[in-house]
Amino acid sequence: MKTEELAKEIIANIGQDNITYATHCATRLRFNVKDETQVNLKALDRLEGVLRAQFNSGQLQIIIGAKVKSVFDAVSEKLDLDNQDIEVKAVQQKKNVLSRVVETVAGIFGPVIPVLIGCGMVKSVLAILTTMNLLETTSGAYQTFNLISDLIFYFFPFFLAVSAAKKFKTNEYLAVALAGAYMYPTIMEGAAKVAETGVTSLSFFGLPLLLVNYKSTIIPIIISVWVMSYVHRFVNKRIPDMFKILFVPMIVLFIMVPLGLIVFGPIGTYFGSGVAQIVTYLYTVNGVIGAFLFGTFRPLLIIFGMHYAITPINSQLIAEYGYSVISPANLTGNLAQAGACLGVFLLLKHKASKSSALSSGVTAMFGITEPAIFGFNLKYKRPFICAMLAGGIGAAYINFWGGGATALILPGILALPTYIADSYIHIIIGVVISITLALVAVLIWGIEEDIPAPATVNASNGMVSAGTASPTAATSESSASTSANKGIDRVIRPSGTLIIGSPINGTVKNIKEIDDPIFALGSGAAVESIDGKVYAPFDGKVVSLFPTKHAIGLLSNEGVEMLVHVGINTVKLKGKHFTAHVQQDQIIKQGDLLIEYDHKAIRAEGFDTVVPIIISNTFEYQSVEQVAKEDRIAQNEALLRIHA
Repeated sequence: MKTEELAKEIIANIGQDNITYATHCATRLRFNVKDETQVNLKALDRLEGVLRAQFNSGQLQIIIGAKVKSVFDAVSEKLDLDNQDIEVKAVQQKKNVLSRVVETVAGIFGPVIPVLIGCGMVKSVLAILTTMNLLETTSGAYQTFNLISDLIFYFFPFFLAVSAAKKFKTNEYLAVALAGAYMYPTIMEGAAKVAETGVTSLSFFGLPLLLVNYKSTIIPIIISVWVMSYVHRFVNKRIPDMFKILFVPMIVLFIMVPLGLIVFGPIGTYFGSGVAQIVTYLYTVNGVIGAFLFGTFRPLLIIFGMHYAITPINSQLIAEYGYSVISPANLTGNLAQAGACLGVFLLLKHKASKSSALSSGVTAMFGITEPAIFGFNLKYKRPFICAMLAGGIGAAYINFWGGGATALILPGILALPTYIADSYIHIIIGVVISITLALVAVLIWGIEEDIPAPATVNASNGMVSAGTASPTAATSESSASTSANKGIDRVIRPSGTLIIGSPINGTVKNIKEIDDPIFALGSGAAVESIDGKVYAPFDGKVVSLFPTKHAIGLLSNEGVEMLVHVGINTVKLKGKHFTAHVQQDQIIKQGDLLIEYDHKAIRAEGFDTVVPIIISNTFEYQSVEQVAKEDRIAQNEALLRIHA
């Protein structure tokens, strides 16, 4: 069953109006409902993709396994709740505002990257054909290819409206309507005739509605959709159900279209005019410094759609002096983004991402930087910073040697003949500086890549789990994190028998009898601690540490993957009563103290404190058996035997 279909069936069997709160942990969807009797547990249990559905501590839990996050995202898109995922929200609040804005913008661009790359590559091929005189710009073929290459760049607001609506969880069709308002002929044609007519705005009850060309803008539509997500929820909750279809869209459009055209849309125009004045001032005072600053920060103008504000200045300079001293920063800035993206290409390990990075880097070489910026450099942050600085240094170098551009043309490698300097070699050196510095800086600084874990199939039942986890372990609270292993080099496992010591001082229990049907299916053991401490059972590495510190994934030097999960449903404590003495990716030695927890306080809050100890890669071994009797056991005393 596809994720969207599964989400739809889950909601249908719970009742959309019955849900008051939704969240998730590492493997389970968790719902608060108004009426438990309305929930069809049997139907939920039978759904393909659901391992088990149960009520526990007054909460509906639907156990999904490793793909729980994608299912939760699909479910949350279909729900309109006041509450959000507490754990996710807590993580987001730790990030500063700038990081959250950058990640939001990059996330909105993610779905449109394939179209960006496609149109960009067509534009690159078209530039090559025309430069080599293989295609006349007056031909019908050229006009058709140019139409294809301009599709996304001209209609950017429409593409971003859909993506932003999904990101902000609001109505996609109303978002497209907002984009249509920005691109409406009255606005676009009025903007094109401003110089001719002198009319710069329309009057909306005395308020100026500016005539602006929004064809390649980014920020106005994103801000509009974001604000609309709140307006839509506010209006939707206050209109009776029988009138929603009539009045909710009408009221939202009445509010948002004028607000967008009067406030959000012109923001870019006002800022763009201010930026143009600042750039002119900087070049007037000191050209080298001005070139460095403009070359460095120009990518930020691209993100906010304000880089077009510099075009009139370039046009005026070329008309008056025959060349523009500002244009080289456009060239070095673009090529630096290309160099940074190619650096990302060299570092990436995931084949699909690697291929897209190469295409985006090549496209940026020809002057179309959006795929490189939004698809990769901005996503990984470090490459974007490297490209900014490299572009600024390259621009400053060219300006120092009297560089300029004699024509307005897409700033890429095909535009090089239009650039001049005291000696043309300085144009080449400036370009090489920009590309090379950005690429090398990315290779040195590196990126933090999330490599999708490969799937494995259990031959006995055909179930698929992420990474190297067994199907059983994939249903435990943290196995999805444990099995991915964060790129750890796999070890060659020895033959024979491995004895694993207990990480707990306490009393051994039968894992099949613990109060959790999923852990009860696991290959391992269960121990009730007497001192609330978890120790390293072997030499190895911490491969995952759940944010709430109630579960930890370990990898031994021999390749044994172990999940130690303190208590049942203790994820609800959100880290209360837990203290971690290690961190993710830390090397550990047998006997190291990993986690401390107040088992008495946890029990006092009504939670079972038994500790399931699961071997999560059992399919790589012949068998895993418990050797300790159901009695007292000391830390490091033999607990499990693994037949390799």
